[in-house]
Amino acid sequence: MLILAVLPVCTNASDMTEQFAVANDLYEAKQYDSAIVIYHLIENQGTESAPLYFNLGNAYFRNGDLGRAILYYHRAKRIDPSDDDIAVNLEFARRFTSVQMEGVKLNPISSLFGELVDPYRLSTLAWVTCVFFVFLFMMLTLRFGLGFRGQLVRPGITFALALLLIMSALTTLKYNNDYFTQRAVIIAEDSVVRTGPSVNSDKELDASPGLVVEILSESGDFYNVLFENKRQGWIKKDLVAVI
Repeated sequence: MLILAVLPVCTNASDMTEQFAVANDLYEAKQYDSAIVIYHLIENQGTESAPLYFNLGNAYFRNGDLGRAILYYHRAKRIDPSDDDIAVNLEFARRFTSVQMEGVKLNPISSLFGELVDPYRLSTLAWVTCVFFVFLFMMLTLRFGLGFRGQLVRPGITFALALLLIMSALTTLKYNNDYFTQRAVIIAEDSVVRTGPSVNSDKELDASPGLVVEILSESGDFYNVLFENKRQGWIKKDLVAVI
């Protein structure tokens, strides 16, 4: 399913909206290569839009380019993490990834908290955290500022403090995931991950298009990357695309 949406307002918004409609028509006509070209024309004008990235992901998926499909689904999800269509299509596309990796299993606790904050925008979590901070401030004012010793004041303070700490931790986790953790998607069909930043280094593993990696560092033409199962290695920069 394509998303039909109004793109961000700008000086040439009408032209971009027309281009977006033309690209959608080409997609519906199964002319995926042409649709992708026009979607990228819009993107190259500086547009960052969840509908645009979502439709690009759909076009790449239909065109058989799994790596770039997953890349653009992730970019769309970064902008609008609460969109169900994006989440469903991303999960569906990931099922086609040929994952043949052995190693340490994912930390279930980290995965749980990651999945907990993943559907929400950072601004939403920050707003909820502020609400609990105000609630705690009100409870403390009642208790110590006005000397009110009602039966519910002490439990209210404890409850507000606990929720504030939890929400602060979740907001920090979301901020770290969105702004401090750099991730990329493998887009090349044949991707060799090596033990060092050189084509002469030994092969660590063969990676599949669509796999998501965390970029730890870089050296020359290589990224040092960490896979979801905690295996680590060096991969050429032109084989991946940063989310």
